[in-house]
Amino acid sequence: MKEARRLAGWRAGRIGYQGGSQGGWVAPLAADRAPVDFAIVSFGLTVSMLEQDLQSVELEMRTHGHSAQDTENALALTRAGQRVIETRGREGYEAFDALRTEYQSQPWFKDVRGNFLHLVLPLDKTQILVGLNTTYKFDVSFRYDPMPTLRASRTPQLWVLAADDRVAPSGGAAADIRSLIAAGRRYTLAVYPGADHGMTEFERAPDGRRIPTRYAPGYFAMMRDFIRDGGVEEAGGRYGGAVVARPLAK
Repeated sequence: MKEARRLAGWRAGRIGYQGGSQGGWVAPLAADRAPVDFAIVSFGLTVSMLEQDLQSVELEMRTHGHSAQDTENALALTRAGQRVIETRGREGYEAFDALRTEYQSQPWFKDVRGNFLHLVLPLDKTQILVGLNTTYKFDVSFRYDPMPTLRASRTPQLWVLAADDRVAPSGGAAADIRSLIAAGRRYTLAVYPGADHGMTEFERAPDGRRIPTRYAPGYFAMMRDFIRDGGVEEAGGRYGGAVVARPLAK
C-alpha cells in the first residue's frame, strides 16, 4: 500500500479493500497484513467453509418447511459429505454412502444442496475420487475461522449483508458483526431485506426459482460514501431499505 500511495502521489485519496462473498474472508486478512484506510465485505461470512455449508443446508430445510428431525438428519448427511470432500475422497465415503442410501427416499432429500455438498451428493466413489482430485481440487482451508482476525482488526470495516442470502446465510454474520461493534470495533453493518447473494433483489418464478431483478437500491451509494468519507450517513431512505448499525460513539 505504501508503494501504491507513492506511485499515485497526490491523486491517491483513501485506499482500501473490497471483497464480495468468499472475498469476505480475504479482505480483512489483507488489511491485517498490508494496512489500509478501510475494508468492505459484501455478502460475506464470519464462519468457516464447513460451517457455511451446514448453515446453507439448515436454511434450505427451514425454507422448505421440513421438521427439526429431518433437519438433523440432513445435517448429519452434510457432515459426512464434508469429510469426503475435505479429504478428497480418501476418507469417510462408506459412512457418507450409508446415510445417503438411508435418506435418499425421504421427501426432504431432494431439497438438500448446501454450498458444496451437492458436488458429491450424486456421485459414486470412483467419480468422487476423480472429481475431487481433478475438476474440484480445492487448495483451501475448509476450517479457516475469520473471527480472530476480525476481533483483532483496527481497520474500519463496512459489512453489507443480504437478509435472504441462500449461499452465505447472513443471520450469524450479522450477529457476529453487531457483537464486534458492541466491543468497540470500528465496524458498520448494513443488512438489506429482500436481497439474495450478490446483493440482488428478486422475483419468484412459478416453480419457486428466484429471478434477480436489480441490485438493492442504495448498495453502491453506501459503498461510495464509506470509501470517500469513512462512514455512512443516517439511512433515512438514502440507502434503500438497509438496516444500518454504526460504530459506537467515542
